[in-house]
Amino acid sequence: MNQRPLIIANWKMNPTTLKEAEHLFEVVNKGVKPIKNVEVVICPPFVFLSVFSLRSSVLKLGGQNCYWEQKGAYTGEVSPLMLKDLGCEYALVGHSERRQYFGETDEIVNKKIKSALKSRLKPILCIGEEIRDTFDSEGRPLNEMSFIVQTQLEKALNGVSAAKIRDVVIAYEPIWAISANDGLFCPPDEALKAKLFIKKILSKLYNRQTAEGVRILYGGSVNFKNAADYIKKAGMNGLLIGGASLNGSEFVKIAEKVANAGGSP
Repeated sequence: MNQRPLIIANWKMNPTTLKEAEHLFEVVNKGVKPIKNVEVVICPPFVFLSVFSLRSSVLKLGGQNCYWEQKGAYTGEVSPLMLKDLGCEYALVGHSERRQYFGETDEIVNKKIKSALKSRLKPILCIGEEIRDTFDSEGRPLNEMSFIVQTQLEKALNGVSAAKIRDVVIAYEPIWAISANDGLFCPPDEALKAKLFIKKILSKLYNRQTAEGVRILYGGSVNFKNAADYIKKAGMNGLLIGGASLNGSEFVKIAEKVANAGGSP
């Protein structure tokens, strides 16, 4: 697969003012503009999307979440049609914080993926285990990653056709490695094992050729020092970045590192 690496900036519930958000957006837009061989998506809080959608920018926009219905009496929710109308191309679905704090189940994630695809949004399906793989008294792995990841994939993609799966991006983000949780470092070789396992499951759900067409990203304590290794050594198709995306200059450095590392195999 020969695609430009994809970098997703998840600002989460930051920053708190429009002035700060506009400054961060402009720093990233200006810094990324000369970088040709990388695709950059900004996922800001919903309230800033309408402002950014009017800007002339090399950056693409994404939502941090979307509801599974197109419209209706659902107070506080944002539909995929609304995101699409604001110029969004992507939407995060199933982020671990949504699962943890808002009780999102795999079944809910599945409905959101289908709704996003129906609205011609590309869902970024976030998956990952909470606890790092450990070993029993006889040295056998407990396979936390494989069990959780397989379950999340099978349930989230239930009913998603082979034709539609090519528009789905998979973001492997082990919860134990997220910086907001004082995360541990996930070595590229561990990330590679996860990517290969994800490809294996996708091949079973669809076929090998279809699986090879699905982009897989890594997320979890990514910074400009380790970013390139996840592309070169782990073979990732891009990165999902949280905390580091709030520092405009560091985020631009990450984009440069990834662009120079080249696309993944």
